[in-house]
Amino acid sequence: MTSVSAALFEGAGTISVTSRDLPAPAPGEVRVNVLACALCGSDLRLFREGAAVTPGHEILGGVAAPGHPLDGRRVLVYIPVFCGGCARCRAGDTHLCETDPDLIGWNRSGGYADALNVPERCLLPVPDDIPDTLAPLLLDVIGTTAHAVRLAGKLLPPQCGALVLGAGPIGLGSILLAHTLGFSSVSVSEPHAYRRDLALSLGASPWNGKGGKFDLVLESSGRAEARQAAIESVAPHGVVALLGESGTPWPFTENRAIRRKDFWMLRSFYFPIGDFSANLALLRANLPAYRHLVDRTCTFENLSACFADFAAGRLAKPIFLPSAPGS
Repeated sequence: MTSVSAALFEGAGTISVTSRDLPAPAPGEVRVNVLACALCGSDLRLFREGAAVTPGHEILGGVAAPGHPLDGRRVLVYIPVFCGGCARCRAGDTHLCETDPDLIGWNRSGGYADALNVPERCLLPVPDDIPDTLAPLLLDVIGTTAHAVRLAGKLLPPQCGALVLGAGPIGLGSILLAHTLGFSSVSVSEPHAYRRDLALSLGASPWNGKGGKFDLVLESSGRAEARQAAIESVAPHGVVALLGESGTPWPFTENRAIRRKDFWMLRSFYFPIGDFSANLALLRANLPAYRHLVDRTCTFENLSACFADFAAGRLAKPIFLPSAPGS
């Protein structure tokens, strides 16, 4: 049994630091010392409502398992603790495992801590050329968005245009991904000036909600009004991809803009573990641009303040570091 520091999400925007016991890794698991954990928009619900376990699901760490082939290596932590044997896993859809597995950082303790135990099958070795602060982007910012675009690509013509609703981390990742994959144009709608300006600096065009239809609409906010706008603004035979998380009911108005149109709607959850190599290539193809997304690092001491700024739209993709750089 080892004692580790961990963030306690108490709710109402309060995060404290506690010490908790970390048991020895179970068979098939290894200890991973956290190097970095990216803040995610889906964590904001836990920031507001509290969490029963330590959150944090975009985790980079170092394996601490003497004698293990990955001992001392940097790894990313794949969130779903998939079984590997069900029909979905055998088909390569590890993120859709039929066992309804634990999700690390959600119902199993995650990365806002010094260390955690991780199943070996959830370890993704990170090459040496990828910096600590950019490696977590391979999970949600690139992994989730790329999976959505790959799904939509089966239905879309080449050289089509895209609209991104919400320029949080997923939305900003969608903009960079669309440029990398050769979309003819990318437009964005974002209410927060800081994030909107960042999106425009990455090559997106502003969209004010009027005029034009888009072959692909990536809804990354989870807000009901944005989802309504998505299905109204998608072009005939276009695709609406729902990426934003929402814990509230989603009512929508079936008006003329929706009723008299054929279109597809898809929901994309995370990504198959087999996509990791392709996602790594996407990061390497646009590494300088992805650096612009990481706009603050924080430690246990100022994690709560960092979350408050993130929630207010004043940050794009902050990264938690258990220890200050160089300490």
